[in-house]
Amino acid sequence: MLRADAWISPASLWFRRGRLKAENRLAGNAKIIAAPAYKRLLVIEPYLRRSIPVLIVLFLLVVAAARMFAMADWRDDIERDTKAHLGLAAINFARSLQLSIPDGLPQSYELRGLIDEAGRQASASGEWIFAVTDPGSVVIAASPGATNMEGRPLDAFVSGGQPLLMFGERAGVLDVELNGEDWLAAGSILPDGRGTVIALAPREAMFAEWRRSVSLNVTLFALTAGVLMVILYAYFSQAARAQAADRIYMEAHQRIDLALARGKCGLWDWDMARGKMFWSRSMYEMLGYQPSDLVLSFGEVARLIHPEDGDLFELANRIVSREIDQIDQVFRMRHADGRWIWTRARAQVVDPDASEIHLIGIAVDVTEQRTLVQQSEVADQRLRTAIENITESFVLWDASERLVMCNSKYIQDTGLDRSEIVPGVHRRDIEARMKTVRYERRITRSTDPRDGITYERQLTDGRWQQVTELKTRDGGTVAVGTDITLLKQHQEKLVESERRLMATIHDLSVARRAEQERGRELIELNRKYMRETERAEAANRAKSEFLANMSHELRTPLNAIIGFSELMKQKLFGPLGCERYEEYVSDIYASGTYLLRVINDILDMSKIEAGQFTITRAEMDLTPLIQETVRVVALQAAKKDIEMRTEVPGSLKFSADSRAIKQILINLLFNAVKFTGQGGKVTLRARKAGGSVIFSIIDTGCGIPRSALKKLGRPFEQVENQFSKTHNGSGLGLAISRSLAELHGGSLRIRSKEGAGTVVSVRLPTRAMAEAA
Repeated sequence: MLRADAWISPASLWFRRGRLKAENRLAGNAKIIAAPAYKRLLVIEPYLRRSIPVLIVLFLLVVAAARMFAMADWRDDIERDTKAHLGLAAINFARSLQLSIPDGLPQSYELRGLIDEAGRQASASGEWIFAVTDPGSVVIAASPGATNMEGRPLDAFVSGGQPLLMFGERAGVLDVELNGEDWLAAGSILPDGRGTVIALAPREAMFAEWRRSVSLNVTLFALTAGVLMVILYAYFSQAARAQAADRIYMEAHQRIDLALARGKCGLWDWDMARGKMFWSRSMYEMLGYQPSDLVLSFGEVARLIHPEDGDLFELANRIVSREIDQIDQVFRMRHADGRWIWTRARAQVVDPDASEIHLIGIAVDVTEQRTLVQQSEVADQRLRTAIENITESFVLWDASERLVMCNSKYIQDTGLDRSEIVPGVHRRDIEARMKTVRYERRITRSTDPRDGITYERQLTDGRWQQVTELKTRDGGTVAVGTDITLLKQHQEKLVESERRLMATIHDLSVARRAEQERGRELIELNRKYMRETERAEAANRAKSEFLANMSHELRTPLNAIIGFSELMKQKLFGPLGCERYEEYVSDIYASGTYLLRVINDILDMSKIEAGQFTITRAEMDLTPLIQETVRVVALQAAKKDIEMRTEVPGSLKFSADSRAIKQILINLLFNAVKFTGQGGKVTLRARKAGGSVIFSIIDTGCGIPRSALKKLGRPFEQVENQFSKTHNGSGLGLAISRSLAELHGGSLRIRSKEGAGTVVSVRLPTRAMAEAA
């Protein structure tokens, strides 16, 4: 078997063959020793990989801690050495001053020279300050950098140095402040109380070198940590890529194994120079054996092949002698359970010019295919037996019109000898020698060959036969002939019966002509009805035009009547002089306003019927429009103590004609208020549903009888007639509202129960839905 953990595809073997040969040269003991160690390494490898970041972090922490402690010790040493040096400098300066001037303190310029000498002797930096004070703690001389201290008390500059003036060197080195900065100070009292010597050193300068070193160490540590992090990142990136490559390899390996296993095939590699053969895992599984990493010998493979199907040794000799360079054979191989399976092996010599012959090939389990072939042969035999035993004649021609097969019935109908009808004979040869057909007629009318062709034939012996020819998928023709002699005899009897029926059909024809006469009369009546319908439509159009013209003519004087009566009602030019006149003016104004509203309704209705009323859609928020409409109707509702309620969302965006929407709502709300009694309730609801806006006006009025619901919504239609009605109105409000809703592509519906109230719903679809409808 070819190594299962290294097998990918036949192409990969070309690249791995050299490596496999090198591995074969390893001693068996070396493999036995190395394999356990390699397996243990594979087991602990994930733990080693996870421990690398922890070890790097621990290393960095240890290095940082070591350097931190070292720098802290160095800082303590610097501070300790500086304090000791500063104390010795102050004592040495006091002694040199005592030896140089034993009698008393000299002038300040002489002291400055001694101060410079003391600074040089102490090897101090230029930032150190030496000062000499008199018994009153007044500085009489100081270093060149602190001459501003001369002539002033030391306390004015130095904070916390009072113990030095009192105890001198016994006070030790103190931490003081000089001009707000931290300094170290040491002092020594001159003999006989002649004054005090003070030495000052700044802490800032004392740790300058230490800070530079700390900065350098921090920089080096950061660089080291950065380099290690980069190395760590590179390591994990490489490890991730390696894991991805391993995963891809394993997935490919699994896919190939799965494909080979599902395809019932296996790969094999035959090294003929060494007599060894490698099998893939699927090869073992196909034969039912336990997969193994070991190679198989020539004899082991030869024993699995059935002795009747071929000799593996002979095949190997032919390949070695260069007679053939490829294999394509079918033979049986022994399964693990003892049965034989049919296998087709195909292989090719990798390099025919190489000195060592090497074959790579594939073996496929073809047991099912051979079983299917055998089953097909049995099924073919059964089919031939069935065709032979049917009562109809059967013949099959190939695409070249040559005989494939036929049954004995067909041979009998042709009148030929069986030896003359053999497979392969051309159709025209057979038909030329067969018995002459007395009569033949084509029945089917389709010109498409796929629909088949049907013929009626009368043979020379008087028998009738119906032959149906159909095309097969491969271009051949199958013909089935059925004996229809009895059917033809019945047809002759039916022809006689048909003659007897002709007389009856004649009588029926006479009756049909009478029916045709009545039909023509009905057509004439229908033509007259159409003329009357056209006249009625013309009269309706004339009525609409008349109403539109008269509405314009009536509205002009009504505007004057309403306008002047409103001026008189408001008494703009003075009082009328009589209360009855004021009442008459109010009646004139109310009647004129009502008449103008009726005329406006008539004008709108006539425009709608005449097709002159158009709507202009625009995107708007309907909520303010609804609230404005409710405020208009609320004045009339307040007179009847009717509660007006609105259930409208805060924002209702929709594309519609604002004028038409307002007119619809005003008409419906006025109707609701008009037919609702004292103390009733009217509710207006608006909502969006399914891309449409739905308005619902609900009142608690008198309601509408069920018999009157059907006629509401037509122009001038009212529930009450002119003699019994108790409410004013032209009956156009609902008709106009319905028409405006339909112009939007919507609808108006009324639901009412007499004595309980009425619900009027208006549904307006979006522009897209209206256009689609």
